[in-house]
Amino acid sequence: MIDKGIPESEVMRLLEETRERDYSYDRFFSTMCTLPHPIAVKAHDMFLETNLGDPGLFPGVADLEERVVAMLGELLGCPNACGYVSTGGTESNIQAIRAARNEAGIKDGNIVVPASAHFSFDKIGDLLSLEVRKAELDESLKVDISSVEGLLDEKTVALVGIAGSTEFGQVDPIEDLARMAGESGIHMHVDAAFGGFVLPFLKRKFKWDFSLPAVSSITIDPHKMGLSTIPAGGLLFRGAECLSALETETHYLTRARQASLTGTRSGAAAAATYAVMMHLGREGFQKMVDYCMDLTEHLVAGARKIGVEPVIEPVMNVVALSVPSPAKVREELMKLDWHVSMTREPNRALRLILMGHMSREKIDLFLADLETVLSKL
Repeated sequence: MIDKGIPESEVMRLLEETRERDYSYDRFFSTMCTLPHPIAVKAHDMFLETNLGDPGLFPGVADLEERVVAMLGELLGCPNACGYVSTGGTESNIQAIRAARNEAGIKDGNIVVPASAHFSFDKIGDLLSLEVRKAELDESLKVDISSVEGLLDEKTVALVGIAGSTEFGQVDPIEDLARMAGESGIHMHVDAAFGGFVLPFLKRKFKWDFSLPAVSSITIDPHKMGLSTIPAGGLLFRGAECLSALETETHYLTRARQASLTGTRSGAAAAATYAVMMHLGREGFQKMVDYCMDLTEHLVAGARKIGVEPVIEPVMNVVALSVPSPAKVREELMKLDWHVSMTREPNRALRLILMGHMSREKIDLFLADLETVLSKL
C-alpha cells in the first residue's frame, strides 16, 4: 500500500486504463455470463452495502431474497421451495451435496455424476471427502442410465443430473435418474446453473425440475441467463430439512443459525435478481430465450453452409462445432479477437454460447473468419 493517497481523478484514470484491457462482450462466444440488465445494475448499486449474512440488520433486502427464492421455486415447479442466493453454481453445488452428505450421515461416501458434470464436482469430492464416480455418456452425450446403475451403492449420498451441460447444453434423462434416486432413497440434485433460466421457455419440454417428486435440490444461476449481476447464484431445496442440514450456530449475529456457505453475503445480488425478474416477468424471459435460440439456429445454419456440423443438434443456446484441429482453430480465432472455448476429450470441439449480447451480424462475421481459418489448415 502506498504511504500517501492519490487524488480520486488519478485513481479513476488508473482504473480506466486497466478496464480498457478487458475484452468486449460482443466478441464473446465462450462465456455463460452476459451483460446484466440495466435495472439489475441499478438495484445492485442501491443495495451495495447490505449484508445478507446478518439479516436482522437488513430486513428489507432479506425479504427480497425470500421473494427471489419463491419466484425461482415457482419457476422450477415448487413454489414452497427454500434456499438462498449464493455466489454461483459452484457454491450451490457444494452446498447441495454437503446437505445430502449430512442428511445421509455416511462416512467415506460417494456421489454419482455424469462424465459431463461441471468441474465444481471435482472440488466437491476434495472438499467433502467424497468419492466422485463419473458415469459414462451415451451417443447423444446424455448420461448413460446403465452406467449410473452400475455405480450406485449403499454409500452413495447423492445422484446428480445435468439440465444444460456446460459443454454441450445437453439435458440428462432427469426423470429416469429421479426414479432411481427415489427407489434407492438417495438425494437427487439437478445442476441447472445455465439451463434453469432456459428450459422453462423452450418450445421443447423436458421433465427435469421439482415437478419430479424425487428431485431434492436444484442449482440455478441468475447471473447467467437470468441477466442479474455477478455474483448471483441460486440454491433451492424442496424441503426445509435439507437446508437445516447445513445450519451452524452464529452466536453474535442477529439470527441464531446460518445455512449459507459464506458468512458475509451481498444483498446487492439478491436485489438485482429481484429487480430483473419483476421487470421482465415470464414474457420478458421468453423473448430473451427466443432471441438466443434464433441466434443458435442462425449459427448452426451458417456453419453448415461452410461444411461444419454440430457435435449434437443444439438443445439450448450452446453449440459444439466439430472442426479439424480444434485447438489450432481456436488459437487462430483468438488472434482475430473471437473468444471461443473447447470441449473436453473425447469429444473435442469448438464450444460457443449464444447469449443476448451477441447478434446475427457478429455471427456472420465470425463464420466468415472461421471459414478463412479452416481454409488455411
